[in-house]
Amino acid sequence: MPNKSRKILLLPGDGIGPEVVREVKKILEWFNKNKSLDFKFDEELIGGASIDKNKIPITDEVFYKSLESDAVILGACGGPKWDNLEFSKKPERALLKLRKELKLFANLRPAICFKQLVDSSTLKPEIVSGLDIMIVRELTGGIYFGEPRGIQPIKDNQRKGINTHTYTTNEIHRIARVAFDLAKKRNNKVTSCEKSNVMEAGVLWREEVQALKDKEFKNIQLNHMLADNCAMQLLRNPKQFDVILADNLFGDMLSDEAAMLTGSLGLLPSASLGEKGKDGKTRSLYEPVHGSAPDITGKNIANPIATILSLSMALKYSLDLDKEADLIDSAVQIVLDEGLRTKDIMSPGKKEISTTDMGDAIISKLK
Repeated sequence: MPNKSRKILLLPGDGIGPEVVREVKKILEWFNKNKSLDFKFDEELIGGASIDKNKIPITDEVFYKSLESDAVILGACGGPKWDNLEFSKKPERALLKLRKELKLFANLRPAICFKQLVDSSTLKPEIVSGLDIMIVRELTGGIYFGEPRGIQPIKDNQRKGINTHTYTTNEIHRIARVAFDLAKKRNNKVTSCEKSNVMEAGVLWREEVQALKDKEFKNIQLNHMLADNCAMQLLRNPKQFDVILADNLFGDMLSDEAAMLTGSLGLLPSASLGEKGKDGKTRSLYEPVHGSAPDITGKNIANPIATILSLSMALKYSLDLDKEADLIDSAVQIVLDEGLRTKDIMSPGKKEISTTDMGDAIISKLK
């Protein structure tokens, strides 16, 4: 039976985005040639690259292509070149539009400390060795999207900034269900984080997560933790966590903190998932956690592993290709075992290689 065609949209974007996405493209081509898969992939502009050519961060054509794709893989958005644009026209607005319009409400950020890179972390090896956390962040609600918002003039020539933190029962249940379902495939343990001591929305969050657990996920161990305590515990004893569930604001902060425990942002992928559409597809966007890194752009020294592992997540969560995802994960581990390193994860006694060479080395291990 022939393989069905799978449509993947590649959005290299800005900075090192094109360099790391290029390595993903090579892996897709390898799968098509050697594993008889039928990946159909398109490449389009987003962010600053789109602003330079089209005067807007994302065109309608690219947006509709993303709607029709089985998975979207993004490199990076933004850079100092576009810093002075007004807020609504900045490169990052393209990413926010994709998240909102594709209804990507669940952000999955693994924080894994690779055994080969334990010494790269700023924490002691015994604290981070074997670390494997999944952070589930709500992505379309909370203070980043709540209304009213804005900056208003007030008396005496002063101004007031307004952002509104708001969640509904359905929004909380939707994201909590993702965390509980993931926990079932891991260690059956979820830590839900909020600020119920000072925020009514935090009280609602705690109550609704507990209610869903009691009704549908009786076998999952659920702990509630204040978000600031979770931040402290991530540094003190991170291995106590398995799946961390948090709202948009706290999830943003906690996932960045957890990422730094691992030693390098260059290794960490992420997935943003939506609900299943009427066509049965789950809308999805995959991207490395690192930014556009303008200081190393064009030098062929960026670490492509985070983007390659983002492809692995896409194969697993959007394309039902678990075996191929495992193949990529194993190839990355073998390359690291052999001591090959890009500049960001280089250590004494290892061999420093370029972005391109790292991609080629991983492809050579897929065989």
